[in-house]
Amino acid sequence: MSMLRLAVRHTTGGAIMKILLWLVQILLAGLFLFAGGVKLILPLGQMQGPVALPGWFLRFLGIVEILGALGLILPGLLRIKPGLTSLAASGLVVIMIGAVTITLGAGMLGVAVFSFVVGILCAFVAHYRSKHS
Repeated sequence: MSMLRLAVRHTTGGAIMKILLWLVQILLAGLFLFAGGVKLILPLGQMQGPVALPGWFLRFLGIVEILGALGLILPGLLRIKPGLTSLAASGLVVIMIGAVTITLGAGMLGVAVFSFVVGILCAFVAHYRSKHS
């Protein structure tokens, strides 16, 4: 294969990866903005799930999820401290590990699987952005 072909293939693959990464980041940001917003807006009595978590902890998670969502988008969009995207995604991985643990303990397998997939996507963003920021 000629060097030109390799360069074109590498460039095309890199462009596709960047688009895919941005799509994943936007979807994750939307998910975490929604989840965090709900935790901040809803009355605490309406957020009681199968595992009782303290109200202050739910509000804290809401703030952290919103900050994580902003961290997935704003550094790359504004081109200021792009390494923060990897840090935000890593923090969201930690939150999703907790979500998987809590939902599995409550016997909610479907929710645990969803949380696991979201955590994997956050880990993908964290890994790729740490290598290419």
